[in-house]
Amino acid sequence: MPNPFNRSVIEEFRAHQGKVAGPFEGQDLLLLTTTGARSGAERTTPLGYVRHRGTPLVVASNLGSARHPGWYHNLLAHPRVRVELGADTFEALAVPTEGRAREELFAHVLRVAPGYGAYQDRTARPLPVVRLEPAGPDARQAPGEVRTLAGKILEVHTWLRAQLVDLSTETEAHFAARAAWNGQGAPPKPALGLQIRRRCLDFCQALRFHHTGEDEHVFPGTLHHHPHLAGTFERLRAEHRTVARLQGDLVALLDGLENLDPERFRIGLARMTAELTAHFDHEEAVLLPLLEEVPWPPPRG
Repeated sequence: MPNPFNRSVIEEFRAHQGKVAGPFEGQDLLLLTTTGARSGAERTTPLGYVRHRGTPLVVASNLGSARHPGWYHNLLAHPRVRVELGADTFEALAVPTEGRAREELFAHVLRVAPGYGAYQDRTARPLPVVRLEPAGPDARQAPGEVRTLAGKILEVHTWLRAQLVDLSTETEAHFAARAAWNGQGAPPKPALGLQIRRRCLDFCQALRFHHTGEDEHVFPGTLHHHPHLAGTFERLRAEHRTVARLQGDLVALLDGLENLDPERFRIGLARMTAELTAHFDHEEAVLLPLLEEVPWPPPRG
């Protein structure tokens, strides 16, 4: 349960589509809803934010306290969060940054909002900088932005391709940290525990949902109007099964990431990326021209 002041800010934020008077007037403010690390209950917190290349960043400053704020501990345990930004609400993956990435983003935050420098001066702990990355391809889609089923499929494919790039970047950072380890103390663990594996699982779930939707809805509906594509759709379904198997292999690799041979993981990821990219390319070439006239979202009734 938020304290009375936060509760009043939350109510005003929601009543006026993100606009709040008083000490927050004119500031960039969002509402972050996390899941309690111990309680499992939802907790909503008003936070200032800074954008970096379109992605909201929040800083776990806690006004310069020696301790991290409660919402930060919550997202370490449950990285899937809900973000309210203006009149929009979307699910996000909270990705805390570390090392050079954190330093660069904190420098960006200070250029936009210098007040965080005073909070950093009050404490010896580096203030965590957290990226709030949309957890799905339509998480922040503006109304009417995608008007056809072809556009929706292309949007999903683009988002899933980006997830593979992010996964590669994060695992390479972990491997670099392991390679630089001098043998003193415990070897470095994946950044913030299970962050990398959680991100992969989020990606894998989204891909599975996308393929199930195509197999059960898009393909049968299109086949009704284009029966000559029966063989093409059967090939695409077979590719979906292959991708599902590769996903399972990749998740199994990530389960043992702390002791995993980097080259073994790179081979597995490269194989999945190549097959998935080829599948997307083929699907887009075959399906998109047929679906350009199909409206999205589908009409009701």
